[in-house]
Parts: sequence; C-alpha cells; structure tokens
Amino acid sequence: STGNTLPQDITCLAADRMLIFASYDNILQAFARNKEVVHTYEGHKARIHLLQPFGDHVISVDVDNVLIVWNIQSEEEYLQIDFDKATFAVSALLHPSTYLNKILLGSEQGTLQLWNIRSNKLLYSFPGWGLAVTTLEQAPAVDVVAVGLVSGHIIVHNIKFDETLMKFQQDWGPITAISFRTADGHPIMAAGSPVGHIALWDLEEKKLMCQMQDAHSTAIAGMSFVPGEPLLITNGADNALRVWIFDGPGGIGRVLRSRMGHSAPPTKIRYHGQNGEQILSAGQDGTLQSFSTVHEKFNKSLGRGSINKKKSKKRGLKLDTMALPPITAFASEVAHQSDWDGIIACHQGYITCTTWNYQKTSMGAHKLRPEEFSKHKPIDIYATAVDITSCGNFAVIGMSTGQVDVYNMQSGIHRGRYGKEKAHEGAIRGVVVDGLNQLVITAGSEGLIKFWKFKTKDLVYSTELSSSPSGILLHRDSGILGIAFDDFTISVLDIETRKIVRTFSGHHGRINDMTFSPDGRWLITSSMDCSIKTWDLPSGCLIDCFLVDSAAVSLTMSPTGDFLASAHVDDLGIYLWSNRSLYSLVSLRPLPADYEPSLVTLPSTCPVQDGDVSGDEELCDEMIEYVSPEQLGEQLVTLSLLPESRWKNLLNLDIIKKKNKPREPPKVPKSAPFFIPTVPGLIPRYVPPEEENDTQSKVVNLGVLAQKSDFYVHLEEALSTNKYKAPLDLLKSLGPSNIEIELRGLAPEGGGSMEVMLSFLRMIGMMLSKKYNFELAQAYLALFLKLHLKILSSEPKLLEELSKLSVQLEETWIHLQALFNQSLCVLTYMKSALL
Repeated sequence: STGNTLPQDITCLAADRMLIFASYDNILQAFARNKEVVHTYEGHKARIHLLQPFGDHVISVDVDNVLIVWNIQSEEEYLQIDFDKATFAVSALLHPSTYLNKILLGSEQGTLQLWNIRSNKLLYSFPGWGLAVTTLEQAPAVDVVAVGLVSGHIIVHNIKFDETLMKFQQDWGPITAISFRTADGHPIMAAGSPVGHIALWDLEEKKLMCQMQDAHSTAIAGMSFVPGEPLLITNGADNALRVWIFDGPGGIGRVLRSRMGHSAPPTKIRYHGQNGEQILSAGQDGTLQSFSTVHEKFNKSLGRGSINKKKSKKRGLKLDTMALPPITAFASEVAHQSDWDGIIACHQGYITCTTWNYQKTSMGAHKLRPEEFSKHKPIDIYATAVDITSCGNFAVIGMSTGQVDVYNMQSGIHRGRYGKEKAHEGAIRGVVVDGLNQLVITAGSEGLIKFWKFKTKDLVYSTELSSSPSGILLHRDSGILGIAFDDFTISVLDIETRKIVRTFSGHHGRINDMTFSPDGRWLITSSMDCSIKTWDLPSGCLIDCFLVDSAAVSLTMSPTGDFLASAHVDDLGIYLWSNRSLYSLVSLRPLPADYEPSLVTLPSTCPVQDGDVSGDEELCDEMIEYVSPEQLGEQLVTLSLLPESRWKNLLNLDIIKKKNKPREPPKVPKSAPFFIPTVPGLIPRYVPPEEENDTQSKVVNLGVLAQKSDFYVHLEEALSTNKYKAPLDLLKSLGPSNIEIELRGLAPEGGGSMEVMLSFLRMIGMMLSKKYNFELAQAYLALFLKLHLKILSSEPKLLEELSKLSVQLEETWIHLQALFNQSLCVLTYMKSALL
C-alpha cells in the first residue's frame, strides 16, 4: 500500500513494530499502517539526519548536532542534548540489544559514547580508532557491535569490555551499511560501499568470503538480512530496491526480485503496443526501461546501451568505457517483436543507432550507421531522428548532416538513402513513415518538409515552412502531421492534401514534446514554459491548459485514451494523468483569451484534498445541470419521449382486451388483499374501497351520476384561458385504457358536453401548430374520431374545427414526407452507387 505524501523529500526513515517514522527538513512525522500521518514532532531547527525508534520513544539527531528524545504518543520532548560539533559530531546511532535505556553514539571524530537516556548521563566514552564512524550495527551476539569507518575498516567490537574482536578492511571507500545474517547458522556479515559493491565476510574464518560487484550502480544506501532467511534486501541511490537470495555455491547472492526506476531523469517516453499497458522510457542514465500501468511487477529494464556488450560485462560498470550516451529519440513497433528487434534508438551526439529487443529485454543485434563511417567515427556527425515502419521491417534514420537512410530491422542491411547525397541541406529534425509504407516525411532545420516515396526514394513534394521546425509527429491513422517550430508555434499538416490546416500559438518556451489522442482529435503539447496544452483539431481551439512545477520534457497518450503520461525536468518519475472526459461530462469549450492557467500538483498516490479541484468541479456541474428544452426550435417536428405502448395501440384496445379476457371470472378475495390495488398511472394512488351494496341497479345513467374527471375539468377551464398544457400533461401521464375512458367521457352520453369536445379538438390543434408530441396528437385524434364519429358528423361547430385540423395535418405531413423521401433517396444512392 502507498502512504500519503509528505510536502518535501524524505531525508530519513525508520520503523518500529507499530509506526513508520519519516523526516523531511526539520520535521519528523509518524505514519500508521503505512498510510496516514498520525504524529508530528516539531522542535528541530535544522535538517534531521539520524533516527532511532526506542521503545515508547523515538530519537532524532539534526545536522546542528542536537539530539532530541520524543515521547511517541504525546509528541512531547522527553530530553534534548546539544553536542559540541568540534569535539563530538554525532554521525551514527544505535540502541545495543539488552542495554536498557541506553544508546550508543558514533562521531565524526571517531570516538563513541554510551548514554543512559533516562537519567541523561554519559556512561562511557570509547576512544575509537581516530577515524570518523559512518555506521553502527548490532551483531547477533549480545554486547557486540560492528562499527563502520570512513576509511573502509569494519571493527567488530565488544562494548562491555571495550575490546576489538576482529577487524576487516574494504578497498572501496567508507562503509555505508552493515548487516548480519542470522539464518541457518551462517555467521556472515555484509557491508556496503559508495561505489555499489557488497563484501561478504565470514566471521568464523575471519576472512572475506566473496564480493558482489555492482550490486547497485551507485552507493549502497541501506541493507538488511531478513531474520531467519537467506535473503538480503538492499537499496541504493540508483533508485533500485533488490532482494538477493544466497542459495548458490561459494555463498554469493543472486537477484531474486527487484524494483527499479531510472537513476537519472527520463528524457523520452512512449507507449509501447496498442493495449496501453506499457510505457517505454529512455533516461539520462543511459538505460531503456518499460513501465507497466497495471502493476509494478510487470516493469522491466532493457538495460544500458553499450558499444560492445561482452567486453562491457567483463570490465564491470565502473570501468565501462563502452557505455553509450543517453538515448535522445526512439521508436518502437510490436508487429514483429517476437521475431526480431522492434525498437530503434539514437543516442546523444552519437552516429550509430542501436536496436533493442522488447521480448528479450536487452539490447538488440544491430548497430546501424552509414557504411562510409564503418571504419572511422566522425565526432561532429550524429543521428538526430528515427522512425520504424508499422510492419516492423524497416527503420528510417535522419542525421545531423541532412541525410536520411533506411535499414532492414531483421538483417540490419542498409536499404537506401533519400535524395542523391542528402535529403536536406540542414540537420534532420524529424522523420516519419505513414501507416501503409507509402510515404516518408522528413523535416530539415533549413525550414523545409519533404515527402518521399518510401520504396523508390523519389521526392514527391516539398513545402517551405514559416520557420525552422524543432520536431514532427505523425498520427498514422488519420494522416495528420504535427509540426513544432523553433518560434514556439505549432502547425498541423494534412498529408493527403499536403496543406497546413491548423496553426496554434500560445507557448512561451521551446516545445519539448507532442502527442495525439488515439482518435486524432486532440494534440497535446508540453513546453519549457511549464505548461501542458490540449488543442482541439476539429474546432482549432485550445480546450485545456495547466501549469506544472517543472516543465514536461516528454508526453505520450495511451492508445486506449485513458491516460496521458508525462516526464519532467530533474524528476525520476513518470506521471499518469487521467482523461476525465472518459468518466464524466467535461465542457470542451474553447478557453477564453484571458484564461489564466492554474498550477496543478503532479499526480501522486496521495488522496487529493477537496479544495484543490473545486474550480474544475463547477464546470462539471454546469454541464450536468443542462436540461434539453421540450422543443429546440418551433419549426421542428418533435416527438414525445413516451414509450410506444402508451400511444401505438390506442385504436386496437378493444381487440387487445378481447385477447386478454380471462377464461373464468375473477374470484373475490375473502379477506383484505396483501397488496392494496393502485390506480394505473405515473403517480401511484390507491383504489378507493368499493361499497358492498348489491341492492343497487346494475344499469347506471352515467350522465347523471358521473363525477367530472381532472382531465374534463382542465379542458373546461382551457375553453376560457386557451392554455392546454395542463390537460395534455395529464393525458400523457395516463395508460392506454385510462385514455380511452377519458375520451369516452367527453361525449354527452358519457357525461360530457359539446363544449368539452370542442376544447379537446382545440388541444389537438395547439399540438399540431406547435409541432410537438406529434405522434401523440395523431394517436389521440384517431381514437377520438373512432369513438365519436356520429356526434362529430352531426355538429357543425365540431365539423368546422375538424376541417381546420385536417388542413394543418396535411401541411405538416407533406413537409415531413418530402424530407423522408429526400433522405431515403440519398440513402438508396449511397447504397447502390459505386463510389
């Protein structure tokens, strides 16, 4: 699990069985369950550099030589001791096993002191060995500690009798860490060095047992044997954590598990493959690594570039004159990666391009460079840009001299050159191959973009740019080419028409990198002005912009569109930004001209405070609250959103009722029903209990007894007000059977009147003139005509209203029919024509 982040880099880390203590600058904090900060200890004036948990207390020492003992629970100072830097500068700290309330301190002057913390007394001063103490470690035996010195000596000392038991020396500088192996009776001590080597000493034989050279590429920062196991955990300044297992002959360890990142900031990152799960990253440390967005266990390192791998391995990392400079640009393809190398890379100031194999996680078989330089390597000529074809067969390499070569990835054979001698007069700033291997597009520093036939190497087209390009990027699926310029502008070129279709300006620093969204609609750019901008290509607008603390040197968007990955100046990590438009409604309107971008903290595993995102949330709410009006425009014919069952079968209700008639009459329940019956409709209402009164006649004159329904009342009111929304809304909420009952009740024999029937026809007229709920108007009118045809034909007032409706209906239908016919005609043509 991952804990909350601290505001600054952690300088010291220690743990007891309950809490983890971490310090930054002069503040000490305690984490519970590796997650939440539960205690903060403030009192130091300078940076803390040593920590030691001590029962109910924790001891911290700062660089001003002040030692403070804290009560863990109350967060109060229990004791403070100031040491004189000139005579005793504290450099190491240890609580000797079984020594109650006692602490052993080592100093830069070489002396050691044993203190009783409870009584604040100095119990004993050890004269030491005249050399600064770098580390103290408790041995498995009581009273025995190992003292690491700046000279590379390790002294195994009995502190009870102040006697040295044994003494060893390492040749690799100061001792940085010591650990004792307690497993299976092997008395072995391991010691770390500033150059990354580990020495293993046999304490019984009192001699060096073996060396683990280059366990880390930088200083060993910490090491610890797992109690009772033949496992050693080490970490170093090279941003690596390794677990070594000792199960082989000669007692040497091999790597069992490791987690590592770049030891120097990444310079170029690109998603590898189409599943959006691996990011390839090239760093200033000369390595190429693959990071998984799913789980860290899938991370892998492809190693470090080397001129000659075999010689390089023999010499070891420190003497490696064969190491290649860092990768500046690379391209990868998965098409044939299991058959041959699928990655091509060019190195800083280096003429040779290297291939890499993702499957074997190592450097590949070929070193690609022009044949004329096979004997001698000029210093001032180097590869600047590379691309690999989508089939994985060919690599195209651009040089600082302006020449562009193509090589076969499987055999490494040179397959030709674009242009007679050179493709461009200036240095190549970018090369790309389209998705079908038809075109190669090259950009030169002299300000030209050239299109070449891939196979025949002929020049097809050349266009002059407004300024010198600094880089190009092709979205293969859509044939859109992004061009970044030295004057901080960006242009977008359509490779079909060979015309510049968009130009964007707004960055105030060198454009470091560009990436397209998978659908090619967005172009995301990062610049030295510390901004990351998203440009919408269809609308030609800037739709998103934010600032980061340190400029993004490289960007890459996932092929699945869920993440944007970024690498930053002087930062070892790769940061993932989530694409919010996938999960929620986001306003993609153009940003106003006076938009002030806000500074966004880099993504971390720390939960974001609510206050940080309030500005963005308002935008989202605004989008979600938008309700579409019932009708977008009065000239449009709009249908209601009611289900078909509400209006489609109104004319066939009598047939449906016959079909659904039960075979036998329903039996009357003896007691009250478990579910109280409700009236059908959108608003649930209970059916009033029926009076059991059999004396009443079965034949009832509804005209006398019928109560006026809500719908009937609303229609009566509408005769005077001419507002038909209320009766229409009521009718829309009813089911088919209820609609039929309501319409039957409008006729005089059903308890209605001619006026109400007229009012109903006017309501239909209003629906037709406003052109909304179009299908409901048709269905209601059809049912009304079916039910009341006799009365309608005998009443002149109603006939007059019907003739008006007929004209309205015909006009609307002729208009609609013309549109339908037009659409059908175009559709038939599209289907049948040979386009």
